[in-house]
Amino acid sequence: MTILYALVARGSVVLAEQSGTSTNASTIARQILEKIPGNNDSNASYSQDRYIFHVKRTDGLTVLCMADDSAGRRIPFAFLEEIHQRFVRTYGRAVLSAQAYGMNEEFSRVLSQQMEYYSSDPNADRINRLKGEMSQVRTVMVENIDKVLERGDRLELLVDKTANMQEHTFRFRKQARRFRSTVWWRNVKLTVALIFLLLVIVYVILAFACHGLTLPTCLK
Repeated sequence: MTILYALVARGSVVLAEQSGTSTNASTIARQILEKIPGNNDSNASYSQDRYIFHVKRTDGLTVLCMADDSAGRRIPFAFLEEIHQRFVRTYGRAVLSAQAYGMNEEFSRVLSQQMEYYSSDPNADRINRLKGEMSQVRTVMVENIDKVLERGDRLELLVDKTANMQEHTFRFRKQARRFRSTVWWRNVKLTVALIFLLLVIVYVILAFACHGLTLPTCLK
């Protein structure tokens, strides 16, 4: 999975979060929430090892995700934009007074679904390109997480690679089953077509044979 963790917060108050694998990204994400400067709308990215924490702050609402660095910036920020819009559309002004994890039970499922979609469905990036809404992401600089966290505060990011590999294995098996099913149906159709063609040939041969046998009788 490309996007491994996501949260929605008001300031440093986490309202909903979801993790796609065993990781301590939640702890590091909270440190980032407490350290990111100012209250203005902003986009930022912070790298640690081969993972990047992408942050989008709009109207006091912060959406954050952790993604593999191979995901680039366009897809993670498209994900953050989608999550922000869905969250505001769903909860409106309730966001301003919600308690910690007040929306987690319901919205964590949305986070999970969108993490899967933006991680594995090629249409996610295709639609985003067509919309052309993420051109500003090109200006977002990816800084080392040390820029935000003091060296003494920094934690080592731990990601369960086994769970990640299991996810990739599951997806591979699913694709393999779909491929085998497609090949099986193609073979069935080909077999049916060959049988039909063979029956037509037999019918034509028999028709000619019968016609040849009856012809002398007709001449008499």
